[in-house]
Amino acid sequence: MSRTKRGPWRGGAGIQVTAGQAEGGQPPEQTPKQRLTTSAMIASLAAEGQRTKPAPFGHALVELAKDRPEIVGMTADLGKYTDLHVFAKAYPDRFYQMGMAEQLLMLAAAGMAHEGFLPFVTTYAVFASRRTYDFISQGIAEEGLNVKICCALPGLTTGYGPSHQATEDIAIFRGMPDLTIVDPCDALDIEQATRAIAAHDGPVYMRLLRGNVPLVLDEYDYRFELGKAKLVRDGTDALVVSSGFMTMRALETAELLEADRVSLAVLHVPTVKPLDEATILHEARRDGRLVIVAENHTVIGGLGEAVAATLLRAGVAPKFRQVALPDAFLDAGALPTLHDRYGISANAMAASIKGWL
Repeated sequence: MSRTKRGPWRGGAGIQVTAGQAEGGQPPEQTPKQRLTTSAMIASLAAEGQRTKPAPFGHALVELAKDRPEIVGMTADLGKYTDLHVFAKAYPDRFYQMGMAEQLLMLAAAGMAHEGFLPFVTTYAVFASRRTYDFISQGIAEEGLNVKICCALPGLTTGYGPSHQATEDIAIFRGMPDLTIVDPCDALDIEQATRAIAAHDGPVYMRLLRGNVPLVLDEYDYRFELGKAKLVRDGTDALVVSSGFMTMRALETAELLEADRVSLAVLHVPTVKPLDEATILHEARRDGRLVIVAENHTVIGGLGEAVAATLLRAGVAPKFRQVALPDAFLDAGALPTLHDRYGISANAMAASIKGWL
């Protein structure tokens, strides 16, 4: 594998792209000396000038651990790339580096939980969902152990291609009994969700945004509650039911559509399992609104299908659409380009919604 084109297996150098590609445009003609290197692995989701907070998960875990000596941090050679290095620096005697052995990592965490510790386990979402599924199912979930699995690079948050894009992780984990699934939107959501899952007794899978994470929901008087959906913006023409950073995209889309006099409501669903069916049904029953599910995940088996099944079982039948990733292995490249290509950027969402209304 070429280090320049694809980077090493974990972190490090990124894909080489031109400045035009990095901004989502067409690459201008230039000499090789003018080329810039951007890390497709750890690229930020924040737009230029957007407010961010560094490593919200790592810092939240450090604050929790001050009063909870049973908290330990464990990772498979990815502390730096899951923000667990912040915890490792603060509590080196409570940090366990397991090496490139994700299956061992999960069973070691199970053993720690059996002994009364509260393990926060980090790796990439692809490794947890594809490589360690049976170990999580048999070693953690079936035992009801108090292990928190917090995974970076969910969905299309890396440009490294199918080997690192966990576009089907929710579909994989939704079928696992007794596993709570959390998909936070921004830095505030991550901080509050980290505290909430630590207070919850049982296994949790949380999708993790890392590095400089956008800060959005503090402007909407938002508070995370495990298992609860929150209406962060009301509107009369369409309702977007969203999770993860797609709630941020939905809010950006709502602002774009105001110019066209389209009123967009946004219902944030940070807990995908168990799903807050009551709130979703309450909002979906409001007459005349298009219902759109927006998720950073394949159209197969994620929030969209969970919401659709909820509506069908309850006999609620609004006009229904999805903004999601295709059922395909996605391309490698710069994230802004990929988000436009696959329809999950704010501009792409606005165009789709206008076409549906």
